[in-house]
Order: sequence, then structure tokens, then C-alpha cells
Amino acid sequence: MKVLVIGKGSIGTRHFNNLGALGVAAEHIGWRGYSAAALGERLAADPDVGAVVIATATQVRLELITVCAAAGVPFYVEKPVAFRAADLAAITVAAAPVAARSVAGFMMRYHPLFRELAQADLSDSFGFAFEIGHDVTQWRQNWRFSQSYAALPEGGGVLLDLCHELDMAAALFPGLTLGTVQCLGHAAYPGVDFATRIELVAPSGAMGAVAMDYLSPVFNRTVAIRGLRQTQDADLVASRCRIGGAGARAFALPFERNEMFLSAMRDFLALAEGRPTSGVEHLPRFDAVQESCALIAAAWEARRFTGQITKEIP
Repeated sequence: MKVLVIGKGSIGTRHFNNLGALGVAAEHIGWRGYSAAALGERLAADPDVGAVVIATATQVRLELITVCAAAGVPFYVEKPVAFRAADLAAITVAAAPVAARSVAGFMMRYHPLFRELAQADLSDSFGFAFEIGHDVTQWRQNWRFSQSYAALPEGGGVLLDLCHELDMAAALFPGLTLGTVQCLGHAAYPGVDFATRIELVAPSGAMGAVAMDYLSPVFNRTVAIRGLRQTQDADLVASRCRIGGAGARAFALPFERNEMFLSAMRDFLALAEGRPTSGVEHLPRFDAVQESCALIAAAWEARRFTGQITKEIP
């Protein structure tokens, strides 16, 4: 089987390289100068192509997924799937023929500490918080925010860029109700959020929040869950967790970040070829991530800007 990887940005390149590391034949195609029509022609003409990875800008989803589904070819689409509810609804309908063999790129579901939380009994939780932050000006060598998709008012911003935290919250606490979504913007980038806080309520009444920012001087990624029997505090960067209360303990689960991407890709290839998947607790199969995708789109549409930052963002 051959896999087409569409999109030559950093994430598309990662997927292409990972497919090579897994011994899978892959072809890397830049979106510039390409089209959904060209993809359709390729899928019709080349029976060796058995899967497609969509690593384009968020605005380029529906047309590619429509072509894949019409050809019966499963897809791996990067997150976020959509930033408007109407677009997500159209994508969901278009994807239906191959949704059970496709995945969305929520690779944090493979983080060893998230898997620990996924196996825990969180039924008595009354509070939860997910947070991620980093200095976007220091994100990558020879990279400028102003030249990236993240700087676009349509499809950019920190909420969409760092939406894994919303996905993790939705996976651990199904049925979340969206509350207020407050953001800080920047005068140089109208409509782009640089720090966002999202209030959530679980069906049990548990109160939670997800926060993400482009401003923290030190990269941080944490999960805090409070329950009647236990507290859980997980540092997803250091991969350390501290459990308080019943069964109190502290532990570390060393991991290599790219292994999450590799694990997600292995499961995608298994789905595409009809083989058993890894057994991960929350497999990001496309037909099983609709709640997360809907929450992300709803949060983006509910953003309210409360102020602006003054930090220089080149």
C-alpha cells in the first residue's frame, strides 16, 4: 500500500518521515499547485494508493475528504478538523463512507500519562483543568509567526493550534457543556487569539477549564483533576504524575514525543488495511472524535476578546 501525504509543512514532513521509518511507501505532495481534482484523478488512476494524510491548512479539509471518501480511500486528517460547526457538519457527512477507517490527528491520546488518566476512575471528579503554554516566538528555528497559518484570523490562533487540550478534556469527560471563551488578542493580528481560557461543565456538574497561550516563557503542559478520593496532577512535558489521597504515589513515564505520532500512524495504517489496532483507550477514529471536533469548533465560534497583549510577535 502507498500513502499520499498532502502538505509540506512541518507536520506533513513529520508524517512523511514517520511513514518511511515504519517501512511504508509514501509520496509527499505540496498543496501549492495541487488540488482536490488532481487528488481525485490520482486515486482513480493509481490502485496502489490505499490511504491519504491531509496535513494542509485548516481551511483545506472538506474538498480533500470528499474526494477520499468518494474513492473509498481512508484518510488521516490533522487537527483541527474544522473551526466552524457548519463546516464540520459538511465534513462529517462527506466522510461517512470511510469514517470508521480514518483518523483525526489527536496524537495526545497516545501520551502515556493521558493513557493513565484514561484508565483511572474519574467518576467522582468535581474539578479539572488542562493548560498548555509556550513562547511562540521561540517555537522553531527559522520560523516566524507572521508567516505561519497560525497568524490567520480564519483558522489560526492559539485555540485551534493547541486544541489537543480540548480534545483530551472531551475524551476524559464526555458530554461537556461549553461556557465562556475569553481571549487576548494582538493589534498586529486582528481576530487571532494569543491566550484563551475556556470554561466547561461536565454532565456530573464537575467544573473545568482549558487554557492555552502563545506567551509563556517556559513550555508547560499540565492536567489537574480533583476528585473526592484522589487528586491527579500530571506534567505532560516532563511526563511525571503525582496522585494524592487514596493510593497516593508519584511516578514518571518517560517517552519520546514522536512516538505518539508513530503510534497514531500505526493505528491508522491498521484501520486502512483492516488489521487490529493497538487497543489505545481513546482511538482517534474519525467517527469517534465528533464530540471533540464539535467542541473545538463551538469554542472557536464563541470567542470573546477581553483585551490585547503588547509583546512583539514578528
